[in-house]
Amino acid sequence: MKLLVTLQALLNSLRSDEKGATAVEYGLIVSLIAIVIIAAVALVGTNLSTLFNTVAGRV
Repeated sequence: MKLLVTLQALLNSLRSDEKGATAVEYGLIVSLIAIVIIAAVALVGTNLSTLFNTVAGRV
């Protein structure tokens, strides 16, 4: 019976401690957003550079 109470207390403490899991989830979200931003800047930067070079050549 004592073991059951100890295990139940341990499980309850694990359920209530979700700060670590939340931090990991936020870290994953931030890293995915950063990857999308880097990819978008790389694509737009290349196209923008080409556009500026074309305009500079025509001027």
